[in-house]
Amino acid sequence: MFNIISLISGLLFGFGLALSGMVSPGKVIGFLDLTGNWDPSLAFVMGGGVLVTVITFRFILKQPSPFFGKEFKLPTKTDLDKYLISGAVLFGLGWGLGGLCPGPALSSLAYGNPKIFVFVGAMIAGIVVAKVLTGAFKKTA
Repeated sequence: MFNIISLISGLLFGFGLALSGMVSPGKVIGFLDLTGNWDPSLAFVMGGGVLVTVITFRFILKQPSPFFGKEFKLPTKTDLDKYLISGAVLFGLGWGLGGLCPGPALSSLAYGNPKIFVFVGAMIAGIVVAKVLTGAFKKTA
């Protein structure tokens, strides 16, 4: 059942990204181009996501457990370390240069654009390299 819910959630997320145009790197680049032809639509998409989260999160966390899980797994770490900072910088650089982040990149694979396949391949390679360099494979295995 969990896999079915995960599939439906992923399809809904991908559909929402496609519907809003957020699978287009040009949209993201347009949002980041503050001095040129600025496109504020990404701010509205992000704002909508934040609004839904702010409204629903407090009700969801009052439940004894998730609907499709045993327990809530919320982050407990509160400090800013070198891994968080460097990861955020790399994510931001990749997002700004490529115009995609992981969700939209995976959703964009459905269009069959070879450039997106290269981007996703590089993204996966970056994830593997980061895990090897930080020893994360040993921690999760």
